[in-house]
Amino acid sequence: MPTVTRDNIGLLNDRITVTVNKEDYFPTFEKALKQYAKSANIPGFRKGMVPAGVIRKMHGPSVFADEVLRSIERNLMDYLRQEKLDIFAQPLPSEDNSAEGINMDHAGDYTFTFEVGLKPAFELADLKKAKVTFHKVEVNDEMVEEELDRLRTRLGKMQEPESVTTEDNVLNVAFQASDADGNPTEGAPVKENSLLVKYFSEPWRKKLMGAKKDDAFTVVLNDAFGDKEREWLAGDLGLDKNDAAALGQSFKMMIAKVGLVEKRELNEEFFKEAYPAKEIKTEAELRETLRQDIQEYWDKQSRSHLQHELYHVLNEHTEMQFPETFLRRWLQTGGDEPKTSEQVEQEFPTFKNQLRWTLVSDRIVSEQQLQVTPDEMKEYMKQQVLGYFGGMNMGGDMGWLDSYVDRMMKDEQQLESNYRRLLTEKVFEWAEKQVTPTEKKVAVADFLKLQEAHAHEH
Repeated sequence: MPTVTRDNIGLLNDRITVTVNKEDYFPTFEKALKQYAKSANIPGFRKGMVPAGVIRKMHGPSVFADEVLRSIERNLMDYLRQEKLDIFAQPLPSEDNSAEGINMDHAGDYTFTFEVGLKPAFELADLKKAKVTFHKVEVNDEMVEEELDRLRTRLGKMQEPESVTTEDNVLNVAFQASDADGNPTEGAPVKENSLLVKYFSEPWRKKLMGAKKDDAFTVVLNDAFGDKEREWLAGDLGLDKNDAAALGQSFKMMIAKVGLVEKRELNEEFFKEAYPAKEIKTEAELRETLRQDIQEYWDKQSRSHLQHELYHVLNEHTEMQFPETFLRRWLQTGGDEPKTSEQVEQEFPTFKNQLRWTLVSDRIVSEQQLQVTPDEMKEYMKQQVLGYFGGMNMGGDMGWLDSYVDRMMKDEQQLESNYRRLLTEKVFEWAEKQVTPTEKKVAVADFLKLQEAHAHEH
């Protein structure tokens, strides 16, 4: 009979010792040898007619070692199940364990030891005592006007005027590296782009007024654009945004076309195109709809920020201890590639924080019996697909959507990822119901600073 003992060696850290004897592994060893004899293909012998002595000599040592190790593992797992130990990851074998000492000619007792890290007992932070804030972004007339202007432009019609007359003109241009006089560098590639005149620096906007198709200019990115525009344009041109020399080189910029988006008139045709599912008859109704949409957007952002606060309350105010010695060793040796001690120390704080959140969220899921139904999963994936199209009015037969989502749901990796995401949403929905946040009205600029500060913290 096997014997299994457990000793405590540290905080939430136990050693399990498994000893097996001949009766535990020898019957399965002999059975495995017989299976080898039935299937072995050995020159000079017919299949299934290889003498037992030959099989034992050729395969016995490796089969014997395998069966001893299987017996050790089987008894270890049985013990963990019987004792109902709630452990982190898998047991770690002791460094003293070695299969080299397993000898077919010595069918006696074999002892292996393992370490386990036990999950801590803990009480969730009391959310009812948490002081959290819901930041209500105030939507003003200026925000509505800006959104209306964007909508009129997005649904507008592109015109091709003869020359540049306004900062809202669109320029289709071609860039090619050149010397300071605009002579193209031999072999330099030509890269096309579309830019609004307003993207250029103030001096260049004035210089471009009156420009026409086929006009050419010599530009230096550092001079012609502000920081933000220069950064993404450098990426389009294949340049390093941090390379001063690259941003200081000259380019020949040829205008291929001058365009101008004619903004839509505020009429029922425009209202219908902007909101096909709503009966909007007047400009006032459109503005009110835009105001509601803007408020809904910022309310979602504020709710997300509130959930970040709840995350911190749950994760930082739920007291628990960890078997840190065990976890550091597991982090060092438990992956595909071993890590150095320096890597472990660098990664451990984040690793520990993730473990804490996993324990907290799993406790909430278990206690509140939170579940994700197949219908919820399908609807969630459907909204994901529609989101790829930017909320466009798809119209027509949408039968393809169900077929597409059905195929997505056969992807186990994607299914698991979305399942965890939906379950996390349910955790925060529950958490929100446990608190009474203080509502605070804020301007967009102030709320953006809060988001930026949070992003910087993480």
